Amino acid sequence: MIQATAVNKTFEDLQAVQNLTLHVKKGSIYGLLGSNGAGKTTLLKMMAGIYKQDNGSITIAEKPVFETPDTKQHVLFIPDQPHFLHQSSLKDMGSFYKEVYTRWNQKRFEQLTKHFRMNPDKKLTRMSKGMQRQAAFILTLSTMPDVLILDEPFDGLDPVVRQQMKNVILQDVADRKMTLIVSSHNLREMEDFCDYVGIMHNGGLLFERDLDELKTDIHKLQVAFKVLPDKEEFLKGMDVLHYEKRGSVLLIIVKGNEDQILPYVKSFNPAIFDLLPLTLEEIFIYELGGVGYEIRNLIVE
Repeated sequence: MIQATAVNKTFEDLQAVQNLTLHVKKGSIYGLLGSNGAGKTTLLKMMAGIYKQDNGSITIAEKPVFETPDTKQHVLFIPDQPHFLHQSSLKDMGSFYKEVYTRWNQKRFEQLTKHFRMNPDKKLTRMSKGMQRQAAFILTLSTMPDVLILDEPFDGLDPVVRQQMKNVILQDVADRKMTLIVSSHNLREMEDFCDYVGIMHNGGLLFERDLDELKTDIHKLQVAFKVLPDKEEFLKGMDVLHYEKRGSVLLIIVKGNEDQILPYVKSFNPAIFDLLPLTLEEIFIYELGGVGYEIRNLIVE
């Protein structure tokens, strides 16, 4: 559905995205994660056709995005800070979108406006940040997009509206096979929302994986021994992302297959051995720690 191949983007002396290749399947919810300044927003804007890549290609349904009106009809982007026409109301913006987007669904626009108790005649600039974001969602979802791209989408929404908006989006994914790409620092929320995740760092993509597969391929080990084995000897048989000693207990984050890790650790006769699942937040932290990003400097909301 969406294919980015060897994409580069530079702003003056800043390499925002470098040699990035990424694939998003039709009808999936793809979570784009990364450290601050990793290039996520730049990539999203190139996917939406706002920026043009310097090199490489980005296609949606095998068609280029930038300066391709037919493709842009079906690709909608909600940025971190939504923008509206000066002094416009929700009703005014609805009229504007109706002229621009051929799939505009007036009935849906009216239903969503009523459901979220929005005043269609009130100036959008006089609304709170959360209300403006609701307006952006109402307008965007009324265009019936094939691809929806979201940058920090739920920031400022109260918990009830947040869940209701998610439900509308999930309904479109299920009923219309809409494809969703979303970037957020709220990793707990992303964990419950996404099918696939890609992690960016320094303008590149560390990896992209099915979320369920990812969570079964990285593990937290808690191990204690009556007689502590040689550290190098013990660790050399595992792909270790993090090692920590807490008193007599070793905390180790490892990549690999559980069927291989279990017998390997048991061969050292541990007194205590627990293999625990990791959250998406923990995976994010330890993966970035593995490429030199200082864990103590991470701020995960």
